[in-house]
Amino acid sequence: MTYRLDRRSFLARSAALGCSLAASPLLTPVSFAAAPWDARLVVIILRGGMDGLDVVQPYGDPGFAAARAAWPSGPESGAADLDGFFALHPGLAPLLPLWRAEELGFVHAVSTPYRDKRSHFDGQDMLEAGTASLAGVRDGWLNRLLQAVPGVETSTAYAIGREDMRLLSGSAPVANWLPGIDLEMSPQARRLALLVMESDPAFHAALNEAMMILDGEQAVAEAGAMSAEEEAEAGMQMGMVSAGANAAHRRIADFAAEQLRGASRIAAFSINGWDTHRAQERGLSTPLGRLSDTILTLRARMGAEVWDKTAVLAMTEFGRTVRPNGTGGTDHGTGGLMLMAGGAVRGGRVHGRWPGLDEADLYQRRDLMPTADLRVQAAWAMRGLTGLDRATLERAVFPGIEMGGDPGLLR
Repeated sequence: MTYRLDRRSFLARSAALGCSLAASPLLTPVSFAAAPWDARLVVIILRGGMDGLDVVQPYGDPGFAAARAAWPSGPESGAADLDGFFALHPGLAPLLPLWRAEELGFVHAVSTPYRDKRSHFDGQDMLEAGTASLAGVRDGWLNRLLQAVPGVETSTAYAIGREDMRLLSGSAPVANWLPGIDLEMSPQARRLALLVMESDPAFHAALNEAMMILDGEQAVAEAGAMSAEEEAEAGMQMGMVSAGANAAHRRIADFAAEQLRGASRIAAFSINGWDTHRAQERGLSTPLGRLSDTILTLRARMGAEVWDKTAVLAMTEFGRTVRPNGTGGTDHGTGGLMLMAGGAVRGGRVHGRWPGLDEADLYQRRDLMPTADLRVQAAWAMRGLTGLDRATLERAVFPGIEMGGDPGLLR
């Protein structure tokens, strides 16, 4: 039997489940793992399909200005020039000191093997599974990494949030930690919401924007409950980190940093809000602010000694179309961007092979052409951090990949 879920049936079923859309920031899990090496790895899943072309703008490519003539971009519009060809979106301006210290970098034109169907569910599942197909795959690539490491115990891995991340699902043990945030939307209702948004981009964008706004309101209320002494201490420790609506994400980063200062070696969590089908010029700044705050909080709370041996990899399920749509946004695309931060990364540069933005250079004449497999980039980062051999990475962690030459992502 075919079941059709539309807005009306979604709203009716949401009411039956007793949920409140207005109260749910759709938080996702954070997971941790300890391991017998000293370096730290943080993986942040940017759910919704981040537009890497807007985040790290290839203003030096004439095709970029031609495709996005209606949008301000490049240094003349407030983006920070990085290298004479790429410029950084103003929403990540707080991270510029890390770029100058070579603790922030990017890999452009990357992608998983996912193509053409443009489903958030399938795209994120493939990103977290780390495989070329989802058939018969039940675990995630970080869990398979842990399976290849001796001595992992239940207490060495933690999941923060209401759901397990597929990234860390598998036979290696993972425990759970739930932030003290009162969400009124049940997991079933969230799944219903996502099902509706999957087939209706306009509704998805509107609901997504509402979630971000209300997430901010929830976080402000939570921040207001802190004592004056706690606020002052936090302010002194995190000078560059902005206050207000990003407090919930900072709280997750606080907990992550605390674990990584101790026995934990791997942390994984996600940041939502990247599905910019409309009003992207306005809507992208909010999740970029959260990403900036998260990274700066990790850096401040870890301390210099731990941060110096840390690599943060922020990745998304797919990129977005090169040309904007009719509502001032972009639609689901292919080639995307990976952000790297930490003292262990080789920052101060945009890695990867740039494919160009002439129409003949685009994937299906609409998307940024991928020139590198995201799994290969992650495999090289893990090899540098953990010392795992290539055979294990190519056959067990990311089965079927060929790592090729070292892209030089780490110091």
